[in-house]
Amino acid sequence: MNKAQLVEAIADKMGGRQQAADAVDAVLDAIVRAVVAGDRVSVTGFGSFEKVDRPARYARNPQTGERVRVKKTSVPRFRAGQGFKDLVSGSKKLPKNDIAVKKAPKGSLSGPTATIAKAAGKKAAAKKATGAAKKATAKKTTAAAKKATAKKTAGAKKTTAAAKKTTATKAAAKKTTAKKAPAKKATAKKAPAKKSTARKTTAKKSTARGQ
Repeated sequence: MNKAQLVEAIADKMGGRQQAADAVDAVLDAIVRAVVAGDRVSVTGFGSFEKVDRPARYARNPQTGERVRVKKTSVPRFRAGQGFKDLVSGSKKLPKNDIAVKKAPKGSLSGPTATIAKAAGKKAAAKKATGAAKKATAKKTTAAAKKATAKKTAGAKKTTAAAKKTTATKAAAKKTTAKKAPAKKATAKKAPAKKSTARKTTAKKSTARGQ
């Protein structure tokens, strides 16, 4: 039996084919959404639908026999209820004029719906809070990184400026030293003048003695 045949089977009870199709779609959609969200959907006498997490593992490729690593994944699982099992095994007979699956107790239809809605609301709120916290942390980290980079850049600029000033000071000192050097040479050249004066004094003394 496929979906179209299922719709036809319940069309008379639902008041028409369109109403039956809408009912089937609504039931399946509710089950899928609940299982994806991590909730367990249990129908008394029929079974339960739930989400199961499978850890990463190694498997064999049936065609080549090669060992392949399978990633971690989640799969849906259906577990038949005891009433469903008993009917399939034949230990119980299908009722002719009644529903095969046990009816839900009175007052229980309004309870689970509210519970599921609250659980879904709590999960959505938790996801939003987690997302907001992650964004805030990312912003803080980015701001801190920018500040640290700015500080490093400023420090590097200051160091470069100081190095340039030191180099300029050394260059100026070298120029000043180079300019003062010729003065020593000039002083050295003037020294022979004293010797000439000494010679003249000696000559005068000699002349005086000759007289």
